Amino acid sequence: MASKFTGTDSFVATEDLTVAVNAAVALERPLLVKGEPGTGKTILAHEIARALDKTLFEWHVKSTTKAQQGLYEYDAVSRLRDSQLGDEKVHDISNYIVQGKLWEAFEAEDRAVLLIDEIDKADIEFPNDLLLELDRMQFHVYETRQTIAARSRPIVIITSNNEKELPDAFLRRCFFHYIKFPDRDTMTEIVDVHYPGIQKRLVAEALNVFYDLREAPGLKKKPTTSELLDWIKLLMVEDIPPEALKMTDKKDLIPPLYGALLKNEQDVHLLERLAFLNRRDGR
Repeated sequence: MASKFTGTDSFVATEDLTVAVNAAVALERPLLVKGEPGTGKTILAHEIARALDKTLFEWHVKSTTKAQQGLYEYDAVSRLRDSQLGDEKVHDISNYIVQGKLWEAFEAEDRAVLLIDEIDKADIEFPNDLLLELDRMQFHVYETRQTIAARSRPIVIITSNNEKELPDAFLRRCFFHYIKFPDRDTMTEIVDVHYPGIQKRLVAEALNVFYDLREAPGLKKKPTTSELLDWIKLLMVEDIPPEALKMTDKKDLIPPLYGALLKNEQDVHLLERLAFLNRRDGR
């Protein structure tokens, strides 16, 4: 079992990312990870758990999620139904306490990894409502009058897509890292990890197209790493040659199998317009 995170055989971790992960682990503070969608924020928690041989608990936050749900929920409806049916278990209220992901992570036999995914999707008060629990690593269950304390302080990974600002009090308690979009060399490594032995010329041409697309002015949604990997897989399945990806004259900006890279009609129309203008100017 590794004592420090250095990446895995399926996850290319840059030096600054490994430094951030190990610093957060050493400081016993939550690691707040930001970056544009598709840069591997969520998968990072999975890879940390795998590299350090830890159990992973995942809490995927939605717009309706409340902080209390991460601790526990009291199922009053089930208790009422059971009381109407004369079920004996209604006399023990603990039968109706549903453990949340924080509770599960706190009670893990060994130090666990806890992922709180896309925290910025929830209400603005959501992060503040978790301050005490993440600081003290314990909380009180009022219905059963018990205190749940972490056996071992979990490694907490919190992701955010920057949809809304997080409170300063919450930020002070975190170690922060922004995952930059991979440069060409790092992306080549990532592709090689996922598709070992892939034709180098195909990767080179695919990356040319990919980074040209990302730099296209006015693009509504830039293609991400995960979309690049899907696209390259399709290129291999369909046996598309590297030559088919060359766009030396820039008159045809729509790549083959573009549906893996472009995810809305506005971006497709934008590239079609750019291609038309290039063709017209090239006459």
